[in-house]
Amino acid sequence: MHRHGEIRSVSLGTRILAFLWDYVLITCYISLLICISFLLRPLLVPMFTKNPIWAEMNGFMFITLPVYLYFAICEGSKWHATWGKRKMGIMLAGHEGRSIGLGTSLFRSAIKFLPWELAHFTIWHMVIPSDFSDSLIYSLLAVVYGLVLVYLISPLISRNKQTVYDLIAGTMIRYK
Repeated sequence: MHRHGEIRSVSLGTRILAFLWDYVLITCYISLLICISFLLRPLLVPMFTKNPIWAEMNGFMFITLPVYLYFAICEGSKWHATWGKRKMGIMLAGHEGRSIGLGTSLFRSAIKFLPWELAHFTIWHMVIPSDFSDSLIYSLLAVVYGLVLVYLISPLISRNKQTVYDLIAGTMIRYK
C-alpha cells in the first residue's frame, strides 16, 4: 500500500512477466501432453477427428480446463496468486485490496479464458468439416481478435490498470 491507504497499481510489464513465469508451467504441462499423445496416439486420434464438437470438448478437458483451474484455484487460494504472480510479488484482490474467494476467482478466470476457448472452438470448426458457414467462422475469429485487443488495451486506459475481466469480476492485481 502507498501512503494514506492508497493501493499502488501494478504495471503491465510486471503482469506480463508474471504471466510468462506461469507460461513456463503451462508449456511444461503441454509438453507432457504431447509426449503422452505419442504413446496413446491410436486412442486419441478418434477423439480429435470425428466431429468438431467432440474435438472441442476433448481439447477443453485436456488443455483449457487444467489451465483455467490452475489460475482460478491459485488465485482463489490463501496466496491469491499463481506461481508467476508470487515470483513477481503481486496478487489478485477485490475492490480496495480486499481478499477474494474461490467463486470470484473462478468467475474472473472464466472471463479471462473466454477468447482462448472461443478461438479453440472456432479452429476446430475450421479444421474438421462443420455445418458452420464461413461467414460465421470468420465472425467468431473477429470476436476473438476483438476481445484479445480489448483485453490488452484495457489495462493501459483504466485508472487502476485493470483488464476488462478484472473490471467485470470486481478484481485487481496489486502488490503484496
